[in-house]
Amino acid sequence: MADDSASLSGQLAATTLHDAVSSSEVAKAEFSDRVPIRSIVSRPDGGAGLAGHRVRIGGWVKTGRKADKDAFAFLELNDGSCPANLQVIVDASVSDLSPLVPTGTCISVDGVLKLPPSGTKQKVELRVEKVVHVGPVDPAKYPLPKTRLTLEFLRDFVHLRPRTNTISAVARIRNALAYATHTFFQKHGFLYVHTPIITTSDCEGAGEMFQVTTLISEADKLEKDLIKNPPPSAADIEAAQLLVKEKGEVVAQLKSAKAKKEDINVSVAELKKEKENLSKLEERSKLKPGIPQKDGKIDYGLDFFGRQAFLTVSGQLQVESYACCLSSVYTFGPTFRAENSHTSRHLAEFWMVEPEIAFAELKDDMNCAEAYVRFLCQWLLDNCLDDMEFMADKFDKTCIERLRMVASTPFERISYTEAVELLEEAVKGGRKFENKVEWGIDLASEHERYLTEVKFQKPVIVYNYPKDIKAFYMRLNDDSKTVAAMDVLVPKVGELIGGSQREERYDVIQQRIKDMGLPIEPYEWYLDLRRYGTVKHCGFGLGFERMLLFATGIENIRDVIPFPRYPGRADL
Repeated sequence: MADDSASLSGQLAATTLHDAVSSSEVAKAEFSDRVPIRSIVSRPDGGAGLAGHRVRIGGWVKTGRKADKDAFAFLELNDGSCPANLQVIVDASVSDLSPLVPTGTCISVDGVLKLPPSGTKQKVELRVEKVVHVGPVDPAKYPLPKTRLTLEFLRDFVHLRPRTNTISAVARIRNALAYATHTFFQKHGFLYVHTPIITTSDCEGAGEMFQVTTLISEADKLEKDLIKNPPPSAADIEAAQLLVKEKGEVVAQLKSAKAKKEDINVSVAELKKEKENLSKLEERSKLKPGIPQKDGKIDYGLDFFGRQAFLTVSGQLQVESYACCLSSVYTFGPTFRAENSHTSRHLAEFWMVEPEIAFAELKDDMNCAEAYVRFLCQWLLDNCLDDMEFMADKFDKTCIERLRMVASTPFERISYTEAVELLEEAVKGGRKFENKVEWGIDLASEHERYLTEVKFQKPVIVYNYPKDIKAFYMRLNDDSKTVAAMDVLVPKVGELIGGSQREERYDVIQQRIKDMGLPIEPYEWYLDLRRYGTVKHCGFGLGFERMLLFATGIENIRDVIPFPRYPGRADL
């Protein structure tokens, strides 16, 4: 399988993120008149073979300094296309140097690529002939000085932190993993399905969901309106009723006197107008400030969707409906959990990759999950090595070796029962865990990491979990105690993937929903998939940010997603 994963990744190299450039060409940006810095410095010769070429470069100054009594300036320029900078030399005769040197300044320049003096680390540098654009920075106000900044500090500047080496590298690695995800599933015949962000189903049955409602905003609007235009008083209603009565009497008198049709029609129109006015007044008099209630409970029938709605915790249930007719599908998008958790492993908004396979059982699910994870690891080694080398240098010296190990090593597979027995043996041997080891409770992160980092020293797939700690949709095994569930555990982060064979038997899944205390009505559509043409199927979910933690060695999940959402923070 390792060879297959590496082979497929290798075959796709020609269509990956960064195409090769011939030794005599300078590759321009596709939709810009600049040359990406990557096209120059990431060549095998470091750009030396491009000496003599005239190019336009654009980027942001990482460091800048004047030299030789302000006769010229050295600038380290980066445009985000790769981790490496291009050294740019600007003569004072070409431009005023003072606005160019502050960190964070954006410049676009025309110049000639030259070979630097021997003994310098760079293979090529740019001698500027013309400064095309300057986006200046006031160094006294710029929040990201040249000094080393902590990732925690940078979370207060999520709009500027992509300018740092670390966050830009994470962004490129994240992009590579997303590209690899689509490549893997498309090459294996999966169909990409967009599942809804707003849902009425709780996939996990945990109830930790963000509610989507317009009742609060509508109530605020109504309260302001009632203050500005108070509801009609009883006297106003009485006066309107009297007018309707009077107009009605006029119509009756005209009809009795056999008046002209035109006169009767005019009076009828006046009566109708007064009735409409009375109806509006009566309706408005019923308006009460606050959220509408019915039988002592919030009346969601008056909400935007006519019922309770939430941000999705998973696209799994919806994508299953497509698997049950299109066979192999996947969804990849944001999911939400309203857990009031402040750990380094939890976010309120995160991304999930969720494939679903029809005509497949648990072993097929495990095979797919293993092949996918190994493919991702090989992809980063083949297409993102420069950023991974940065991560190895700054954060985790073992991250590249970890990717190589996972890409080339078959995963260990053990049952949940076997995993508990191994952990119990470890405890007897003197190993101390903070969390209890006992059959019937979920494995803690420390247990998962013991299995992957100490016991087997490679990824482990644990399968056949107790039914009471897993979701209602997982297939009940013949022992009636466990379900056909599996988790892929990896070094560094523990659980990376959670999956299962889905329960395809109508009567069994209906009972499971009831046993978990969930209402049947929201899941009637889901039960239809079992009522009509049911099929064995399975799937899994990979936490995309968890994969990034595993790959990069970064410790906090808030630093591997562009705009982290967690309790107390939702910047931008």
